[in-house]
Amino acid sequence: MRASTGSAPYHHLDALPRELWRWAVVCSSGQPAARLPHMARWMEALLAGALPDTTEDFGDAAATQALRPLLVELELLTLTQGSAPLTRQVMQSLLWHLDSLIDRPADEPRAQTIARMRNEFRDSWDVQRQGWDEVLSLLQSLGDLAHLRWDDLQGHLNRREWGEARRIGELLQRLPQLARFIDGVGRREHAQHPPALTTQPDARDQMPAARHPADEEERRPEPTAVDGVRRSRTLARMTGGESLNLTHPVLRRLWRARFAEAQLLTYDDRAREQSQRPLPQPELQSRRHHPTHAGRGPLIVCLDTSGSMRGAPENVAKACVLQALRSAHAGRRACRLLAFGGPGELLERDMAMDAEGLSHLLDLMGQSFDGGTDVQTPMERAVALVQTTEWHEADLLIVSDGEFGVTHQTLAQLRDAKQRLALRVHGILIGDRETVGLAEVCDQLHWVREWRRYGSGATVVGDGFSPVHSRSLTALYFPNAIRR
Repeated sequence: MRASTGSAPYHHLDALPRELWRWAVVCSSGQPAARLPHMARWMEALLAGALPDTTEDFGDAAATQALRPLLVELELLTLTQGSAPLTRQVMQSLLWHLDSLIDRPADEPRAQTIARMRNEFRDSWDVQRQGWDEVLSLLQSLGDLAHLRWDDLQGHLNRREWGEARRIGELLQRLPQLARFIDGVGRREHAQHPPALTTQPDARDQMPAARHPADEEERRPEPTAVDGVRRSRTLARMTGGESLNLTHPVLRRLWRARFAEAQLLTYDDRAREQSQRPLPQPELQSRRHHPTHAGRGPLIVCLDTSGSMRGAPENVAKACVLQALRSAHAGRRACRLLAFGGPGELLERDMAMDAEGLSHLLDLMGQSFDGGTDVQTPMERAVALVQTTEWHEADLLIVSDGEFGVTHQTLAQLRDAKQRLALRVHGILIGDRETVGLAEVCDQLHWVREWRRYGSGATVVGDGFSPVHSRSLTALYFPNAIRR
């Protein structure tokens, strides 16, 4: 990069994020001519999860070398790797602490000031690193949360709901089968540019067409020509051997039996004739369009917040939402929460891995489930969502104890969306048995059989305990009740 007249060395700012310009200019450690070009190489190294060369010291070797080991000791390189926001935060912190050296008392040796600055840097990132570790432990990734400033993140960590979220995260570790089920929602791994609907060729379209017209050999009577022997009861064309049987007293009976059965040997005097007989042409089959899921589409979570979900089912349901957020972010899929209760109680929130999404998640963690059960509204809203381009090929995840039903009209709309828009409906049953409503709408169902074990302060029961032997009691005893 060539510097224009009067701009050196500040032309190096072009290689830095705009958020670092002020920090790069006002820092009093080292000379700008050395500090500014070194900053770009520090950014590249931290993004790669490594330290730059020791010669990149911002023009202040003593102070910079004192901070370098702390980046490894505090494992900050694992945070900055691939995360531009956290890389900027670490760079800002480095420059701020280096700039603090200018405020040292006149009677204090600079080496002592550097040691104090080093301890302050460690203490600061001990706290911050613990906060980021908590976020990583809960969400398993940072996503756009890395853009948060520390004071903003600290505000979320200080919320009462954060403790509840951590408890739900610990509970989720005890539900590996549930986590695997939610991770598997969606047929195939995500494609780069999935079409809304893909077509599959009909195998009948690839069958070779029948010959038309077809050449077929036909015989017609012509007494002047003999072509072999055949069995019949035509006496005029009977062979000599059959005639001799008539003169024998015993073989006469055999001749009569053969005559009755048309099994006499007779001359075949029918000549071949070429005839054009068209074969039936196969009916043209129109190419059928089969909706297939071209990849993992967006995820819509319908969460039952009715009063029947209070207690242990509520804890498992919140764990489902947390795992859905993790899976959606890992697969780069949009995720929307439809929390439903009684009539008019529908809460719709985008669950993104950003500050707003984290706030929505914490709001849910602090919510108590005590509403009614009106599943019509969220189902209709989900069907309306998949009509839009953004939510084509969506996967609908219903988390409920199964105590609900849908009308014929809603069920018809849901089935139409499955057929036309590749909508798939997955259910998580947090109860003892599936109901007609849940069995009708779900294509795939996961039963959390041991849900009683996860109540707050509840008596712990044995693994897999359930008072019923099967979740499918409705289908077992009332098979005709389910509308298929």
